[in-house]
Amino acid sequence: MPSTLTITDLDVAFGARTLFTGLDLTLADGDVTAVVGPNGSGKSTLMRTIIGERPVEHGSIELAPRHATIAWLPQLLPDPEESLLAYARRRTGVAAADVELEASTAAMASESDEEQPGRMPLSADRYARALERWLALGAADLDQRLPEVAAKVGLDIDPNRPLGSLSGGQAARASLVAVLLSSYDVLLLDEPTNNLDARGLELMADFVHSHAGPVLIASHDRAFLDAVTTKVVELDLHQQRIGYYAGSYSDFVAERALRRGQAWEAYESYAGARDSLVAQARQRHAWAEKGHRSVSVGGETDKHIREKHRARADRQAAKGARIQRAADRLEVVEQPRKEWRLRYTITEGPPSADVVAMLSDAVVRRGSFTLGPVSLVVGQGDRIALTGDNGSGKTTLLAALLGRIRLTSGQQSLGTRVEVGVLDQRRRLLDDDASVLDVVRHELGPHPRTGAPWPIADVRTLLAKFAVGTDHVARPARSLSMGERTRALMALFQGRQVNTLVLDEPTNHLDVEAIEQLEAAVAAFSGTVLVVSHDESLLSGIRLTHRWHVDNGHVTVSAHLPST
Repeated sequence: MPSTLTITDLDVAFGARTLFTGLDLTLADGDVTAVVGPNGSGKSTLMRTIIGERPVEHGSIELAPRHATIAWLPQLLPDPEESLLAYARRRTGVAAADVELEASTAAMASESDEEQPGRMPLSADRYARALERWLALGAADLDQRLPEVAAKVGLDIDPNRPLGSLSGGQAARASLVAVLLSSYDVLLLDEPTNNLDARGLELMADFVHSHAGPVLIASHDRAFLDAVTTKVVELDLHQQRIGYYAGSYSDFVAERALRRGQAWEAYESYAGARDSLVAQARQRHAWAEKGHRSVSVGGETDKHIREKHRARADRQAAKGARIQRAADRLEVVEQPRKEWRLRYTITEGPPSADVVAMLSDAVVRRGSFTLGPVSLVVGQGDRIALTGDNGSGKTTLLAALLGRIRLTSGQQSLGTRVEVGVLDQRRRLLDDDASVLDVVRHELGPHPRTGAPWPIADVRTLLAKFAVGTDHVARPARSLSMGERTRALMALFQGRQVNTLVLDEPTNHLDVEAIEQLEAAVAAFSGTVLVVSHDESLLSGIRLTHRWHVDNGHVTVSAHLPST
């Protein structure tokens, strides 16, 4: 049966802060709608409101038919103590359906003992509804379907294994497993591509395409959105408005640029016409005032000539008034808000030696996993993408290359004058209760010119250049968002004058604007770059020279040819 989710005049707030107002949206079968906007614009809060976790302050949300079900893939990772099976049962709604079915069964049994013969229990309807929902959610065979679905997404683990023991990629696939197991009509996906490798991204895209019902997605992955979306809703904090666009993500970007250009053209045309008319009116009034003044003090004795000059001045005043009225009658076009977008750069420090890092017949063994043997060289100015499935050995390869883990056999070396800035997935350096200012100042070490600790004022200035201002620096470092942590680390790299950037899944949990800022900064960086990422949009924008594809511990090197 077709399903429709209708949102009418919805206001969404977080605490005392209103995020957006007046959202109108209809999601029908076949619609894949992307909701986009910067972090904090209300994407996740909207989804929590739709599923009932947050109250509707104003407006309405209606699901048709009423018995239709909603599956939600949240951005937050599961409880680390929760098993895959328990997580899947909870996320699919089966755990709650189990409780309701048991309660309704007990209520019906209790009522049956007390009621008179020939009379139906009052709780029978409750039991019937509970059983219908339990069956609709696929509870009857979920435990049997779990291993098959998990294997399909490459998650071959014990269903009772705690999810805290999984890698980031495996945890992301566990979330995908929960959705694949769900029986639902409407699908909500909040940042579903975080930590997913190329295979996981392909599975997610195929999964969205295969779902016949309405889909609402919040994602930072531009290539993924391009592959699946049919329309886009933009929560625009800068313009304080909601924008509605048809087509893919690329269509949205082009249409938004066109609309903004047209808005500025319309305003400039209106402002030009208004200013021209106002200037003409002022000139006419000035001429009239001059004419009246000449009549008053000019000393002309002939009253007819004086009247002639006065009438001419009056005509100029009348013309000025008519022109001013014409200016007032112009249809007012509001000036679009001027968008300020952060643009930061990372200046390369003094250049390293020609060979930045090298592995020779290197082997690393970790339990049943073996990396290598590999022989690789990173040259000054190389810009290398490390690609491959989760668990293939990319992070291990990076650690071996930088000398951060012991080799089982083979050799590793770093070149001279190599200064490395590492941006890891979780920005662990800033996972600290100390203030942002104290953490960054400590990590900066001695000032390159004086050899003394960095002056606090200079650290503040450095952070401010990366939009980490006075409202950030005194806060505990761990309280920063991922975007703010990224900018703080980039400021640190600038201060330390790094010549080699190592980025491990740098786009995770960043919004599109923050990703574009990062992409532009890395593209402009003239030093050596090594990046682990599944975000093809990012990789295509940072001037790669090589790709290292890692597959089960083996590395294939290829030169990267820029697209034409």
